[in-house]
Amino acid sequence: MAASKKAIENSNRLRYIRALERFHKSIISYLNNSDTLTKERYDKKIDNALKLYQRVEEIALYKGDLQDLQKLVKKMIAYKESSEDIDNIKEDLLYSSNQLDKSKNARRYKKDKHSKSKYADWE
Repeated sequence: MAASKKAIENSNRLRYIRALERFHKSIISYLNNSDTLTKERYDKKIDNALKLYQRVEEIALYKGDLQDLQKLVKKMIAYKESSEDIDNIKEDLLYSSNQLDKSKNARRYKKDKHSKSKYADWE
């Protein structure tokens, strides 16, 4: 039995999202952990990450966090062509990545208001 069109679209979407996340994670990890940052090494790292990223076709994303991730990955690729200093690139990309993580986590964790009253009926 052949897979439905919707199942194929969903698997392609997930494949694209995973490629975005993998690209993002590899570049941020490089920027955080590299001892000697140079523009040439950054360009080489982008080229290597692009090989895997370009295997997957681009798909329109509608969720805000995923759109932000997509914009961040495109910004990383755009910095490859720019003549910006590597320290400025690192600062901007790490800040943007941190803001993305912050927005993801803001939804996940919520502070319980009036937590004492929540358990008052247990007594």
